[in-house]
Amino acid sequence: QVQLVESGGGLVQPGGSLRLSCAASGSIFSINAMGWYRQAPGNQRELVAHITRGGSTNYADSVKGRFTISRDNGKSTVYLQMNSLKPEDTAVYYCNAGVVPNNGLGREHDYWGQGTQVTVYS
Repeated sequence: QVQLVESGGGLVQPGGSLRLSCAASGSIFSINAMGWYRQAPGNQRELVAHITRGGSTNYADSVKGRFTISRDNGKSTVYLQMNSLKPEDTAVYYCNAGVVPNNGLGREHDYWGQGTQVTVYS
């Protein structure tokens, strides 16, 4: 069984910063791409940032220049550094990873974390 556990959400004023972490655990052979998504009330879940195993990244236009995604493959962890936060960044943030479980089948599966709330208020 593979689990993704997020941490680091919370309340912050506009212009502030937060750092989200997501650690994968369980019977893992390898982790391919990892990403962060968010969902605000009444909205669909949207991609925030994505990083390949090799470290190539891409970002939603709304967060470019403010958010940075990174990963530590040795720790099976992905991070999202969020700076210059705005009220419109308020959402539940979800971690996603393409994981090949250590079951001998070599097939990638998509896993999601439980979500962490980020609230930017003035």
